[in-house]
Amino acid sequence: MPLTRAMQVEGRPIRVYDDLVAPPHIKQLTDAFLGANFVCGEVTRPETGQFRHWALNIPLETASQLAVYQPTVDAVRDFKDGESYRIYRCYCNHAAYGDMLFTHTDAQPNQKGLTALWYIAPEWNVEWGGETLFYDSNMDAEAAVTPKPGRLVIFDGAITHVGRPPNRICYAPRYTLAFKLEPPQS
Repeated sequence: MPLTRAMQVEGRPIRVYDDLVAPPHIKQLTDAFLGANFVCGEVTRPETGQFRHWALNIPLETASQLAVYQPTVDAVRDFKDGESYRIYRCYCNHAAYGDMLFTHTDAQPNQKGLTALWYIAPEWNVEWGGETLFYDSNMDAEAAVTPKPGRLVIFDGAITHVGRPPNRICYAPRYTLAFKLEPPQS
């Protein structure tokens, strides 16, 4: 498993993987998302409900057919030292310049939830922004991940994070394909 970088925020792990999927597969996903029917209905936190963002829910049967599915499962197994986790939700976020995105967590601190986040774009320029930032309990940014095409970042869902929208000079959407995972039910 080609691990690119490993980080931690207050002891909670973050791992970045590159080159798990060939660029043509990322281009196929991008093309599919360009023609998809995103819904502006996602809410980050209850108190930010008036600021909805665009997302596309993907049925798990469909998600299991995506070129990134098996690499996600394999990377999660690497992330958890051989433990397998169950995917319970898959969706794609669409962010564009001017969108308002908020810090949040994907799991409670006592839960064992993971997030596997793919950056879906055939190209990305560092000047376009769109980084994912990870914060400590004092809301100080501790780590950043650049949305490199085809990059996968896996992290403990209890880490506060935010995906920043692209900068004004970027005319492409920032797509992130998220897999939410939990330990298998006993």
